[in-house]
Amino acid sequence: MDDFDDDSFNDVLGSMEMPTAAKQPKVDAPSTTAVVPAPSTSTETSGSGSSASGKPASNPHCVLVHSKQRGNPILKSILNVPLEFRDDIVPDYVVGRTSCILYLSLKYHNLNPDYICQRLKALGKMYELRVLLVQVDTPEPNNALKSLTRISLLADLTMMLAWNAEEAGKIIETYKQFEKRPPDLIMERVESNPHQKLLAALTNIKPVNKTDAAALLHTFGNLGNIINASEERLSQVMGLGPRKAKKLYKTLQEPFLSK
Repeated sequence: MDDFDDDSFNDVLGSMEMPTAAKQPKVDAPSTTAVVPAPSTSTETSGSGSSASGKPASNPHCVLVHSKQRGNPILKSILNVPLEFRDDIVPDYVVGRTSCILYLSLKYHNLNPDYICQRLKALGKMYELRVLLVQVDTPEPNNALKSLTRISLLADLTMMLAWNAEEAGKIIETYKQFEKRPPDLIMERVESNPHQKLLAALTNIKPVNKTDAAALLHTFGNLGNIINASEERLSQVMGLGPRKAKKLYKTLQEPFLSK
């Protein structure tokens, strides 16, 4: 597919009506006349689970799924969180109070390139985190992904790629499972133990893995001995071999730059 028409997309983005801040109601001066509220004609049931619109309130533990997504094969892979089908949500999936997902098959996008723009216009800025979940189901996806990447940047979307239906379902499930988890769960953990720090430093040299780093420290005892060892001596470390030893030796002998 050819690249998405720049002018066409810019026009669509420009025409999107993003929601503005709600207007503050005008506050009238307090009246000196007591007002007796009229009796309500509707029956209010405490804890009934019904919203003001008459639709039942959603279960906060469920992934909310738009009814049009029924039959989508990716739903078979969502096994660890319950699903709740709704026809009163705009996105395809709601995975948190402020998070939603739009699902897009790349094959469908090639046939209907305007579809995603129409969905974005309807969605507006309803959610803080808006994910565009793209299932790559075409043999040559490069041009289409380039177009969707540009759309994601302009429309402030997070684009996630899935290479099959099972992977797409797992992405949705993971977003829901991590809805209330602290961000440090996915942040890089900084080792405080000196031995672990040294292991991590050695594995930053590409051919060296954790097993190699552990073998080096076991053989030489400390980093100074490793740096002073010859290439031949490094190659004799079990599991290292000539190729890794050559790369390691070359890296350790490079002069450090000082400002």
